[in-house]
Amino acid sequence: MAEQVVYLTREGYERLKAELEYLRTVRRQEVARRLHEALAEGDILENAELEAARNEQAFVEGRIMELETLLGTAEIVEEEKPSGVVNVGSRVTVVEGDGPPETYHIVGPAEADPSQGRISYESPLGKALLGHRVGDEVRVSAPARVMVFRIVDIA
Repeated sequence: MAEQVVYLTREGYERLKAELEYLRTVRRQEVARRLHEALAEGDILENAELEAARNEQAFVEGRIMELETLLGTAEIVEEEKPSGVVNVGSRVTVVEGDGPPETYHIVGPAEADPSQGRISYESPLGKALLGHRVGDEVRVSAPARVMVFRIVDIA
């Protein structure tokens, strides 16, 4: 089965690559050290530190595998000069009603972080914005209501 392409910005690709390198070179050694110390404590059957270190090792190794897969199937979306149309990599400023303008960077799901203004093109708002231009209004269904956003800028 072919791997699904993961779209990343250059910045997101570099951030994930740096995380992978850190996990491989630093965290693995820290976890190995914790495992070694826990094993040295003796009683393996009732060793909470050993169990915690094993869980941490599983988490670190799982994240390494996840990042290797993401980076191995990544296609970098180069940020081009604004084309006037919202695409992956665009920075879009929207206004909802009389509210303040909000700017979002449209990115792939692997690098989405709404608290930092990075939303996935697969999110409801991301999907609604794709392909639209300044002045367009987009509708997004939310649990409580339909939200209407007007695009005021695309960078």
